[in-house]
Amino acid sequence: MSKFYRASVLFEENYHAAAHIVVNQGGSSSGKTTAIMQVLFTLACEQEGQIITITGQDIPNMKSGVLRDALDIYKRSKKLKASVKSYNKSERLFEFHTGSVIEFKSYADAQDAKSGKRDYLFVNEANGISWDVYSELALRTRKKVFIDYNPNTDFWVHEYLLGKPDVQLIISDHRHNPFLDEDMRARIESLKQTDKERWKVYARGLTGRIEGLVLGKWQVCESIPLKARLIAAGLDFGYSIDPTGCIVVFKQNGELWIDELIYETGLTNPDISNRLEQVGLSRSIEIIADSAEPKSIEELRRLGWRITAARKGPDSVRLSIDILKRYKLNVTRTSVNLLAELKNYKWERERSGKTLNQPSDKWNHLIDPLRYVALNKLKINNLAKSKVKFPFVPQPPARGLLEEIIGN
Repeated sequence: MSKFYRASVLFEENYHAAAHIVVNQGGSSSGKTTAIMQVLFTLACEQEGQIITITGQDIPNMKSGVLRDALDIYKRSKKLKASVKSYNKSERLFEFHTGSVIEFKSYADAQDAKSGKRDYLFVNEANGISWDVYSELALRTRKKVFIDYNPNTDFWVHEYLLGKPDVQLIISDHRHNPFLDEDMRARIESLKQTDKERWKVYARGLTGRIEGLVLGKWQVCESIPLKARLIAAGLDFGYSIDPTGCIVVFKQNGELWIDELIYETGLTNPDISNRLEQVGLSRSIEIIADSAEPKSIEELRRLGWRITAARKGPDSVRLSIDILKRYKLNVTRTSVNLLAELKNYKWERERSGKTLNQPSDKWNHLIDPLRYVALNKLKINNLAKSKVKFPFVPQPPARGLLEEIIGN
C-alpha cells in the first residue's frame, strides 16, 4: 500500500507490474486513472531525475479529467505535498525535490510527438489518441508505459498491443474501487436492465461491440497464408476528396484473406498504374473495378492491366454483402485503412433509430472494391460457414491479483 495516500488494489497491480507496457482496460468509476496517477507520483518521489509525461486527447479533456484527478490526489496528501517542490499551473508541471518532473502535454500529430524523451509515459483515455502519436511517444519512453481507457470498442490497443510480449492487461470495474459510494455502484449496475452492451463495458470493463456494423465477422491476421489462392484485386476510383482504394483477395479453406494495397487521393490513372507496379501487383492478376468509371477502366487496360468492370444491377450492394457475410474475413494487420472502414461501415438508420436494409455510403473506399470481387468472383452457393467465434480476442485478462475479483 502507498505511504502517501489510501490506495486500491489497482495501485498495487500497476506499481508492481513487470511488463514494459501496462494496459488498464476498465469500466466506469473503477479508479484506474487515479491508481496510475498515484503510481506516477510515488515513482517521482522515490526516484531521482525522472521525466514523467501524461498525455490525452487534448488539454481541455485533460483539465477536466486526469489533471483534475492529479490535483485532487496532490491536495489530499500532506506527505505528497512535502515531496513536491512546486506546481506550475500555466505549464501544468509538477517539480519534485528528487529532481523528477511530471508534465501534462498533448500532441497535435505524430511529428509533434517526436519531440522529447521520457522515463515514464501515461496515455490517458487512449482511444482518443491515434496509433501514430502513441507509437512515437512510446518509442521515446525508456522505462514504462501506462495506458487506460473505457473499452467501448476495439481500437489500436487491441490490434497492436494485447497479446504481444512485455504487455500486461489489467481489467477492472467499479468493484475494484473501495472508495466509491453505493449509490454510484447501483446506478452503474442498473445499466443491465436497460442496455446489456453498455453494462458489459461500464460495469464489467469488457470490450463492447459496435452496433449496426454491416460486416461484423472479421479478425486481424499477421499475413496472407503461403498456400492461399489469389482470387482477384478490387479497385475503387477516387481523386480529390475520396481516395483511390485497392485491395487483393485470397481464399483458403473457405476463408477470405484480404490485404490493402492502395489508399490515396490525387491519383490519376497513370499514377494508379505506377502505384500498382510499385506495390508489386502482377499484370496477369485480374482487377475488378468500379463499373461507373468505364473511361478509367479502358485507360488502365491500354496501360497493360487485366481489368474488368464490376457486375452491378438491382440490389447488387445487398447481394455482395450477403456473399461476404458467408465467409470468415481475415484482414492483414498492415491494412489500417480497411480495418478502420470495417469498424465504421454501418447500416443506415431512420431518425427514429430504426435500422434500414441499406449501408451508409461512407467508409467504403476499400470495402466497395471488396464487394466488387465478391460480385464477380465468389459464388453464392457452397460457401463455407465459419465456426470461429467472434469477435477475435487477442489475449485473455491478466492473471494475478485482479483475476479472483473479476471472476466473482
